[in-house]
Amino acid sequence: MIRVVKKNNKITIKGHACYDEYGKDIVCASVSSIVITTVNGILEIDRESLKYVEEKDILTIEILKDNEIIIKLIDNMMNLLTELSSNYPKNIEIRKEDE
Repeated sequence: MIRVVKKNNKITIKGHACYDEYGKDIVCASVSSIVITTVNGILEIDRESLKYVEEKDILTIEILKDNEIIIKLIDNMMNLLTELSSNYPKNIEIRKEDE
């Protein structure tokens, strides 16, 4: 299962969806696409607005600047991941600890 935890200005994404084998897993591919597109978009706007660290099966995103556009992009990412989790509840779990 992929676990996404948003706590204050940090988002941690870890695990594997186990919907299908590596390389064929549509849930993992969807999560990757949503997150990578969001991170790349934010970095295009402001390279110093966030930092991320990729480790084996763990991605940690730290939001360094809060401005309206960055907040909207992060909220959109979280909404897309939440929608995905409603369709695949056995494969992805979302937790928001800052609300």
